[in-house]
Amino acid sequence: MRTVVYSLRRRLLGWLLISTAVIGVVALMDTYREAVKTANVVSDRVLAGSALAIAERVVVAEDGTLQVDIPYVALEMLTSAAQDRVFYRVDGPPGAFITGYQTLPSLPEVAGQSTSFADAVFRGEPIRLAVLRRSASTGVNSVPFVVTVAETTIARRQLTQTILLHSALRLALMIAGAALIVWVAVTFSLRPLYRLGDAIAERSPDDLHPIGERVPSEVQGLVDTVNSFMVRLQSALDALRHFTGNASHQLRTPLAIIRTQLALARRAATVDEARAAALKADEAVANAERILAQLLLMAKIDAAAKEEARGSERIELARLARSVTAEQVPAAGEVGIDLGFAGEGEYWIRAEPLLVGELLKNLIGNALLYAGRGAEVTVRVSALDEGVALEVEDNGPGIRPELREAVLKRFRRGGNEAPGTGLGLPIVEEIAALYGGTMRLEDGEGGRGLRVAVTFPAG
Repeated sequence: MRTVVYSLRRRLLGWLLISTAVIGVVALMDTYREAVKTANVVSDRVLAGSALAIAERVVVAEDGTLQVDIPYVALEMLTSAAQDRVFYRVDGPPGAFITGYQTLPSLPEVAGQSTSFADAVFRGEPIRLAVLRRSASTGVNSVPFVVTVAETTIARRQLTQTILLHSALRLALMIAGAALIVWVAVTFSLRPLYRLGDAIAERSPDDLHPIGERVPSEVQGLVDTVNSFMVRLQSALDALRHFTGNASHQLRTPLAIIRTQLALARRAATVDEARAAALKADEAVANAERILAQLLLMAKIDAAAKEEARGSERIELARLARSVTAEQVPAAGEVGIDLGFAGEGEYWIRAEPLLVGELLKNLIGNALLYAGRGAEVTVRVSALDEGVALEVEDNGPGIRPELREAVLKRFRRGGNEAPGTGLGLPIVEEIAALYGGTMRLEDGEGGRGLRVAVTFPAG
């Protein structure tokens, strides 16, 4: 399945355009309301001035009626480039029409307001009304009258549209400028990533050193993760090379023996000679299996030692040691060795049960291999002030004191004539160290044999 690749630059630009478009629509809606309000305020002032100019020309005649001389300037001030139509109406006391457009709608009186404004429809056109209520004095009393002035709303709509259009143009320019800035900023900001990609592409497959390119802080976590991965990969490759080198070196001798014995069996003159050669070849195969098992265990220990979280758990050491010892009793019986366990109570440590079991199997296997027929081997678990001790003691020939330091190194045995792979005790020491433990080689009871004591921190 093909992975869809997207552009970070386009994604950022898309989010910017979408968000600013939404904000722009909201802003334009608010601008439209403000534009309508502004247009009404400006036009209402002109309407009120026109109504006031007409009201100033209303007088009381000698017969007590109202007369008005409509001044030209009162209507001239309402003319505009939009060619709006202007209407007026003057009413006297309630029900007395004086002059103007008699069908022009008026507004009801509002207490406390001499001038009021409203939208209406006249002759099928929307209009804006201004109603002014005044009184003309006769010297004795006052005669109320109402001046109504209206105009169509073409100019208002044009003013509103002009304000809205200018706001939209400014907003569009702002969005375009922001998009350009984001495009340029992202392009420059991504340059360290391009350099990082080029630096990785130019590396050879064997170069797993940490990446040293300077990158933005937002990407530093990714670079640190990649560096950590390369360190782990380098460790894994080193362990693989180490394992391969050890395996090829240690398996060369058993394989050579196998080929030699098979050749001897093929040229054998009698069945007994062929059987003897086959037996030696089988022993070489068993030895190769032991070597390979030890090498695999060493590789597992190396991998576990490089992990930060070792997956340890709380285990009861006496129960585990008793179980492993019981498993090895048949093997001890085959070689004529008395294998036993000593220890009562519970002793808790923190470790991985599988590796601790392998540790004990290696100690018991070494004892069975070196102690000799008729020897006694004892597995013991006890408590110490500094932790929990796991001991394997035998009364065999032991290891000379001057060789004890050497046998703790990989592939070193207690003398050239000693059997084995030279990995048992190094494995034990490394597993112990993996969980904070230590290993000591001591003389057995009465100065005979060997005691291997492994001390773990109490869990």
